[in-house]
Amino acid sequence: MSHARLEQLSDGIFAIVMTILVFEFSVPAFWGPVDNTALWLELKKLLPVLISYILSFIMLFTYWRAHHFFVSIYAKNLDTMLTNINALFFMLISLVPFSTSFLGQFSKNELSVVIFGVHVILIGLTLYWMRRYVLYSPHIKNPEIAKREIRGSTIRTLVPVVCALIAIPLAFFSIKLALTLLMLAVIFNLSSTSTRIFEKILKTLHHAMFGPDVHGHFAD
Repeated sequence: MSHARLEQLSDGIFAIVMTILVFEFSVPAFWGPVDNTALWLELKKLLPVLISYILSFIMLFTYWRAHHFFVSIYAKNLDTMLTNINALFFMLISLVPFSTSFLGQFSKNELSVVIFGVHVILIGLTLYWMRRYVLYSPHIKNPEIAKREIRGSTIRTLVPVVCALIAIPLAFFSIKLALTLLMLAVIFNLSSTSTRIFEKILKTLHHAMFGPDVHGHFAD
């Protein structure tokens, strides 16, 4: 399979899934005249759906961007194994509207957070598998990539996974805190600044625990 066909498939799947997300919204139906108070109450009921929509749309955008870097920029060729990993990744991506809808409709239930969190974990781990295969498989050619860039991509890929792992048990104590953690994890990947801040925190912790290495930097 050529890069062009895989990119077209990727763009098509992400475009369809991101569009389907908005189908969860529906205009409130009323019989007869309606005042602003009643209309506002109906709109407030859509707030959990809106939050889950924003969360999932941002998540899909960051996954689409990461997939583009790993497969279209890092990988200079494709093989059957990489194509199969992509198939698993696309399958999980196509399930996002379901987990999003479930979270939006049952936002006060712990199970909805568990399902959404597990979904985030599976997508993140599959993306991490794809990334490692692209970078370290002897069958895939890739350009020389700086260790700092590799470390940054590792952080961006695994932060949502770690946050989801924490959010799942946290949901049984506070659903609001769990949802906030999931949202922060997704927003984290929107800007490279958050990654640099996270790296500085890791560097500080590394220095505190082990001291600086020979070159004064924390180990890659």
